[in-house]
Amino acid sequence: MSIRHSLLALLQERPRYGYQLRTEFEDRTGSSWPLNIGQVYTTLDRLERDGLVERNGADAEGHIVYSVTDAGRAEAREWFAAPVSRTSPPRNELAIKLALALTLPAVDVGALIQAQRAVSIRTLQEYTRTRREAVAHLRAADTARLLVLDSLIFQTEAEVRWLDLCEARLMQLAGPA
Repeated sequence: MSIRHSLLALLQERPRYGYQLRTEFEDRTGSSWPLNIGQVYTTLDRLERDGLVERNGADAEGHIVYSVTDAGRAEAREWFAAPVSRTSPPRNELAIKLALALTLPAVDVGALIQAQRAVSIRTLQEYTRTRREAVAHLRAADTARLLVLDSLIFQTEAEVRWLDLCEARLMQLAGPA
């Protein structure tokens, strides 16, 4: 996830200070990815260094307000225009854990799969409940949050299906019962 580009996108609407950017990001993504305020300010410092944002001074409460530069607007446009590359998939801790577990004799891979499936199903139920509540009280502003929830639901469903496949392959390795 590109915090850099997310902040540039939010600053296109209007100048903001760090905490406002954090709040807007979390509101618009359904609080699915909590954003550390230190990460926001570190990213703003880098964006300023790179000439993509500039400081507009402080507001009445002393918060440093940032605005996007023309170069920052251009980078945000490029980010929105470019598809997300799948050539370098993100590391998947669960896949790494299972791959390593299969190569180590002291790990009960079946128990690992069962424990993960239980957690994944509970997570799926929570996402589904949250989505159902959001739909019941739908406002136009909730569409972005629903898109994020749908994405999380589909990813978690895929994880459960993948765990089923892992378990089936494990049974194949064990041979006929």
